[in-house]
Amino acid sequence: MTNDPHPKNTGFLRAHRLRAAGAACVLLTAGLLTGCGQDSGSSSTAAETSEAARAVPEATGSPSPSASKSASPAQMTEDQKERKELISATKVTYDKAITTAEGAVKDSKLTELELKGPGDADDDMSASPSPTGSPSPTGSATPGAAPQWVAAVVATDGTKHTVRIDAVSGKVVKNSEDTDQDAEDKSKAAKRIANAKQTPQQAAKAATDKKKGTVTSLDLDENDSDALVWKVDVVAKDWNKTTFDIDADNGSITHEETDRD
Repeated sequence: MTNDPHPKNTGFLRAHRLRAAGAACVLLTAGLLTGCGQDSGSSSTAAETSEAARAVPEATGSPSPSASKSASPAQMTEDQKERKELISATKVTYDKAITTAEGAVKDSKLTELELKGPGDADDDMSASPSPTGSPSPTGSATPGAAPQWVAAVVATDGTKHTVRIDAVSGKVVKNSEDTDQDAEDKSKAAKRIANAKQTPQQAAKAATDKKKGTVTSLDLDENDSDALVWKVDVVAKDWNKTTFDIDADNGSITHEETDRD
């Protein structure tokens, strides 16, 4: 057996190695604990993210309030559909129709104007025949035919003429004198056009300044108070129709009513 000349030194070295190994173990344990803490945090975050992801489709699956308010074509009424179809097929505006109608009868002024489907009928004029020989239903259009502006113009002597104008080409389709007028009717008609200081174009502008849309009808008539007014129909982008009473003397709006059917 070899004798260690420095027994104390040997004990010191063994103790130093044990302390170093213990320190390394402490560091390794701390590292493992730190790593475990990070993994635990990551697992928690992943769980929260997964839960949020499952909640998103539920939130976005329902329509927004604004989307639910928008009406689809299927929700339109029959009157709204007819207005849309008629206006979409029309190329000639109301003001051009007025000029054409007044030009068809010498020294005349317009008192009525209405946009109609080619199969529409009224008391003053026979309906255009359908292919079967019978009038088309009111509001419907004969296939392949154009809508029409139906105008009433009055000459200075009070004689009334009905003028039909193709609403696509702008040409006069028919011009006929009202033979049912008597002297009193002519006098009344002449008085109306003389007393109307507002032109139909001015009345239409007053109406469309209040409600943006397409003018589809004008009518010079007395209201319930016997005041002379222009009744103007304006169809807005929602295809609802608003009727305005425009004072034929000063151009003010005296009444308005919206048809939402």
